[in-house]
Parts: sequence; structure tokens; C-alpha cells
Amino acid sequence: MDIMQTSDSSHHGIVENSPYRTPYGRHVESGNLGGSWYFSRKEIEENSLSRKDGIDLKKESYLRKSYCTFLQDFGMRLKVPQVTIATAIVFCHRFFLRQSHAKNDRLTIATVCMFLAGKVEETPRPLKDVVLISYEIIHKKDPAAVARIKQKEVYEQQKELILIGERAVLITLGFDLNVHHPYKPLVEAIKKFKVAQNALAQVAWNFVNDGGQQPNVGALRAKPRGATTVPRE
Repeated sequence: MDIMQTSDSSHHGIVENSPYRTPYGRHVESGNLGGSWYFSRKEIEENSLSRKDGIDLKKESYLRKSYCTFLQDFGMRLKVPQVTIATAIVFCHRFFLRQSHAKNDRLTIATVCMFLAGKVEETPRPLKDVVLISYEIIHKKDPAAVARIKQKEVYEQQKELILIGERAVLITLGFDLNVHHPYKPLVEAIKKFKVAQNALAQVAWNFVNDGGQQPNVGALRAKPRGATTVPRE
């Protein structure tokens, strides 16, 4: 597959020299990153394919945070529940545990993960909406982007990119789409201890949400600080 979209790409958002990388990298094949999605920070660092491609920890952390921010904005524009956004972030973290940032554009992968998360969480959005809104956000500094993505040729290119990407993400994740969010047990605990209006509840929400920025994948979520609305189950 020799198609990848970059966030600072050519006029039509397509470059032809860098594929989605499938199947798994050699670290997964050798068993270093096995079936479980729970890893120590040391394990994640030692098995980072991005690091082996010359991306240091600071840069990789920036890339992770940038796609989390993108997904939060993207999800709000798509009007999906917070749990869907959280699932998309988890998928993205999982993907980049097994793939390198140097070979896969993070915003393209993030778009694919949102499309996939919508279906997994039973909050699907039409592929057309996903393509249009993602492209507009990625190229928000380009005044011509809104009109360009409505051109049939450009739209079809981006649509195909997402569909190819969906297969790549599914293969990389080993078709494991199970995500256990911490929101439900947190809500139950808040009710049990009757601290809904307490500062402790807000601290708990912030703690859970901030986890979405870190790649200790398995219980990672993201939600804006200060938001106390319980996400839809």
C-alpha cells in the first residue's frame, strides 16, 4: 500500500511514497509486545519503533498529544459521545505501539480510528462526514481546503485513504477492539461515596481524563479538564 496523507502535505493532501505499514512490526512478531494491551513505561520505551526511526521521546510525546487534541476537536465536530472519542484515542495509542510515527501520518491514522470507534461504540458517523470534517480540520490554515475537499477527485482520494487505513489499523490491532473504559466504575464509586458535588469527584475525572495522553494502553481516555458530564454508556 503506497498511499499516505500528511498533515502538511501537497495541494491535494496525498503523497505517494509512504505506506501504512502492515502487518505488525518485528517486535510484535517476536512477542515483545504481545496480546495484552497493558505495558510498563519501560516496556513501551524499549519497544518504540518510532525511536528506532530516529524520533526521540520528546518528539513522540508531542505527536501523541497532538493526535489526542485532534481527536477531541474532531469528535466534537462530529457530535459523537465522549466515550467514542476516548475509544478512538485508545485505538490510536495501540496502533502506534506497534507502528512507527515516521512511517504513518498520525492525523490520518487518528481519522481512521475515529471512524472505527464510531462503529465499535454504536455511534457511527457517515464516511462522508468523517472525510470532510477531518480534511477541514487538518487543513484549517488553508482557506481553499473546504472547497477543495468537495471536488469529486479529491474527495474520492481521501475516502479511499480512510478505507485502506481502516484495514491497516484493524490488522495492526489484531482485530482486538475491546476497550474497557474507567468511566462507569468511576461513576459508580462517586455515587457510592456520595461525592458527586465534591472536589474529589473533579480530581478523579481529571485523573482519568489525563490518562488519555499517555500510552499505557488499555485504560486510556481523554476528556477536557473541568468537564463533569458523565459520558453516555
